[in-house]
Amino acid sequence: MDQLPGDEPMNRETVSFEELLERDGRLVYTNKGVSMMPLLRQDRDLMVIKKKGPERCRKLDVVLFRRPGVRGRGAYVLHRILRVNKDGTYWIVGDNCASGETVAEQQILGVLTAVVRDGKTISVTDLGFRIYSHLWCDCYPLRFAALRAKAAARRCAGAVIRRIAKK
Repeated sequence: MDQLPGDEPMNRETVSFEELLERDGRLVYTNKGVSMMPLLRQDRDLMVIKKKGPERCRKLDVVLFRRPGVRGRGAYVLHRILRVNKDGTYWIVGDNCASGETVAEQQILGVLTAVVRDGKTISVTDLGFRIYSHLWCDCYPLRFAALRAKAAARRCAGAVIRRIAKK
């Protein structure tokens, strides 16, 4: 599928994601950031998000939420649910992140239904997508350790480079 019919580029300065979801029941956009790599490639893949309905989200759902911020203007974040907590909140982590955060049900605006990559629509119900989600999330403890080790190695390398540059 080359493009989704009826989807026009949006002006994020004038229309919020909440307004688009309320008006159209879904939104299609290209992500900014690398927190969901390798699932989503920045400025390349399109995400199809449907408005959150009354049903509860489940483990492995990729959800759009608004992180609280200064003066109520928080950032929009698309991350994956790795755990449904006993109190009904969700522990959410980006596929390329080492740490997560707890999100309340009322913060969730929408749920990913498909990714459009290189003109091809990949539904979250496709077998390949489901296998990727399980493998990627079931390996989270190993990914977490690897991402932490990578960050530590970068800090050490930066310190060494700064010392060499001072000499």
